[in-house]
Amino acid sequence: MIVVTNRIPVAKGQEAVFEDRFRGRAGLVEKRRGCRGFQLLRPLRGDAYMVMTWWDSEADFQAWTESDEFREAHRNRPPKELFAGPNVFEMHEVIQRVDVA
Repeated sequence: MIVVTNRIPVAKGQEAVFEDRFRGRAGLVEKRRGCRGFQLLRPLRGDAYMVMTWWDSEADFQAWTESDEFREAHRNRPPKELFAGPNVFEMHEVIQRVDVA
């Protein structure tokens, strides 16, 4: 399993606009084969939101990024003024996971 993160710094005063864009998203990623979950995390401090997705494999994630659904989900790019800086994309392999009921 892998976790893909996208750290997105949002400009001060644009937080509600950013969150509303995600509330109105198409919901296509979680329908893809291999996707195990999606989360949008709001920062407690600072300006960087975190988008996290979990995938069975890197190949499943790669297939998502090359799909028509991916292009559809990302077709209405927000204005640059929404962001406080560049996003940072990372991918990690899960080597240990503990779920607490």
